[in-house]
Amino acid sequence: MKTRLMLVDDHAVVRMGLRMMLESEKDFEIVGEAETASEAINQLSRTSPDVILMDIGLPDLSGIDATREIKRLRPEVNVVALTIHEDEEYFFKMLEAGASGYVPKRAAPEELLTAIRAAASGEVYLYPSLAKYLVRDYFQPGQRMKETSSLDELTPRENEVLVLLADGASNMEIADKLSISPKTVARHRENIMQKLNLHTRADLVKYAIRKGIIKP
Repeated sequence: MKTRLMLVDDHAVVRMGLRMMLESEKDFEIVGEAETASEAINQLSRTSPDVILMDIGLPDLSGIDATREIKRLRPEVNVVALTIHEDEEYFFKMLEAGASGYVPKRAAPEELLTAIRAAASGEVYLYPSLAKYLVRDYFQPGQRMKETSSLDELTPRENEVLVLLADGASNMEIADKLSISPKTVARHRENIMQKLNLHTRADLVKYAIRKGIIKP
C-alpha cells in the first residue's frame, strides 16, 4: 500500500519539485497540495493523507499552528516539517505541536525520503544537525528538566504506552496495538506525564532519549 502524501508550501515551484521527486518513488502517492494552512486543513477529510510535508512560513497560519490543528483533528496523520528554518525555537515548537519529523530544505533528497518513510511507520525523524538541540537540552545542567519521578513509578501498561508515544504513535494507533480504547490510552498518557513531570510531547521524547528508551 502506498503512503498518501500532502504537500503544504506557499511556493508553487517548491511543490512542483517535490511532486516530481516523490512521484518517482513507487511507495508514495500525492493526494493533495495546499499553499495555505487553511487549504491543508480543509482538505484533510477529502484526501486522508498519511503524511503531510509542512512548511513553517505560510501566509495565513504558521506551519506550527497548522500542525497543532491537524493533530487535533486527525491525530493519526503524521507531519514532517520541511522548512528553511533551522533554529531551535522553530524546531522545538514544531515538535511540541506534534510533528514527527523535521528536515531543512537544504537537505539531500535521501534525507527527506527517509523522514517521510519514518513518519509513515510511526517513528520520529530529526535531521542530524538539528538533533543537537535535543542533546544539548538534555545534558547541559542549566537546561535539563527537573525529574521528580522515575520509570519505576510507572505501571507495566504505562511503560508500554510510554514507549509507543515516544516512537511517535498516535492514541488511536496505541489503542489498536494494545487492544485498549483510545480513552484508556489518553488516561495512561495523562498519568505518565504527571508521574514523570512532563508537559509536552517534546518533553516526553527528550525524556525517552535520555533514558535510552528510544534513540535520536
